Formats: sequence, C-alpha cells, structure tokens
Amino acid sequence: MLSHPGRRAALRAALRAAGLGVAGAAAAGLTTGCGPGRPAAGPSSPPPGPARPADPAQAAVPAAPRRFAGQPVEIGHGPRDGGRVALTFHGNGVPALARAALAEAEKGGARVTVLAIGSWLDAHPDMARRILDGGHELGNHTQRHLAINDMSEAEAYAEITGCAQRLKRLTGSIGTWFRPSQTQYATPLVQKLAQRAGYPHVLSYDVDSLDFTSPGAAAVIRNVTGTIRPGSVVSLHFGYADTVDAMPPLLEELARRKLRAVTTTELLTP
Repeated sequence: MLSHPGRRAALRAALRAAGLGVAGAAAAGLTTGCGPGRPAAGPSSPPPGPARPADPAQAAVPAAPRRFAGQPVEIGHGPRDGGRVALTFHGNGVPALARAALAEAEKGGARVTVLAIGSWLDAHPDMARRILDGGHELGNHTQRHLAINDMSEAEAYAEITGCAQRLKRLTGSIGTWFRPSQTQYATPLVQKLAQRAGYPHVLSYDVDSLDFTSPGAAAVIRNVTGTIRPGSVVSLHFGYADTVDAMPPLLEELARRKLRAVTTTELLTP
C-alpha cells in the first residue's frame, strides 16, 4: 500500500491546479525543506474551502505557550509510560502538499503540531487558519529559517519575534511552541531568547523522519517506526509528496502499536 496511486494522482491534480507541473513543483519547493541551508520557498496557490474543525472549541481560541512543570527548557520527548506520540511538521513548501498532509492526518484521526516559518505565513496566510481549523496546533519556526544558532543575539531574537508577530497578527496568539531553525538543539542563548519572546520551552525532537531528503515513502516510514516509542516527538516536513504518501500506512502502524498521534501540548498534559 506504499505507492497509493490514487493519492499520488490527487496530489498531481492539486499541483496542476496551483499552476505547477511535477518538475515545476520540485523547482519551487518540493525538493527543498528544513534541511541545513535550505530556506523556505514555494509559490502560492488558491485558498481551499473552509476545513471542518476537528474540535471547533479549540479552533476558535488559538492556544498560547504554556509552562510544563518538571520539563526542561528544551523538550525532546514526552512521557515514556503512555500511549501517545507527537507528529510535528516544519511549516514550509507548496501549500497543496501541506493541505494534503493535514488531510491525511485528519483521516487517520491524528492531531499534529505545525512549526511554521514566518516567511511562509507571509506568502500563504490562509494556512494558519487551515491548521487551526483542523484541530491542530501552530507554533514558531523562525521568520526566515536561517541557522539561528550561528546568529548574534539581536539577529536571533529578531528571527524569533518576527515569526511570533506574524502568528499573533494571523491568529491572536504567538503560537504554542518555538522550534529553532536548521538545528535539532538550541544553544543556551537561543533558549534564553525564546523565553524572552514568550516561549517557556524550546521544542526539539527525538525521531527524525529525514523526509526532506526525499527518500521515498517507504524510507520515511522506516525512519520513523524504527525509533519511535511512547512519548516520541517526530520531525516531519510539509512540501514533500513522500511525506503525504507515508501518512496513511504510518498512522496504521502507530495504531497497530497502540500509539496515538496527538499535539505536543496534549502529549505533555497528564
């Protein structure tokens, strides 16, 4: 079931509707993501009809950052004694593929955390509401997705607050989480700057899907299922067809292992 030809045909149709062929989609962002040295990119596409909220009450009031007692400043995973995991997406790339990934998550009963790049929200402001209306949570992945650990204090703080301001303008909240760009772990300085900007914690991860390398859906699934366990936080990316194709069988495998995909806030809430 890994090829999913019907779903692939639908993705191609969505890309054509956005004015992209297969080669054009690759040039515009399909083959770029949140790997080192790869900034946000991708053309706009027509906004879709309104999504049905998974939880209308939650969608109506965007969540704000909260402090979790007993958790470190940088969080890489949740409790290991439960049956929950968090799928986190770097918000970037062609919107048609982002919507497709969200739709597959919703079909499988999953709620995810999206860490959006500010410049991506500038280009596609409708995606903020699409994410929240699906019952997911939305956070901050810096304004331009540059190597934040290598920046000066002023530059790094501007990257964090720049994205926070866009989230605030679009949703009324600076988002639930901050994740540093082009790194799995933040330096102590970046952690301090995130807290100054209003984020009590920095969100890392303990499972890397490596989907931004476009290894094929089967490899994405292997990369996740080979190391995932209760409490894991998984790094995934919008903008890659492999990721969309991997979602249904990945969620099926998680269900077989009695693991439920929830937002990061839900993962850390007793």
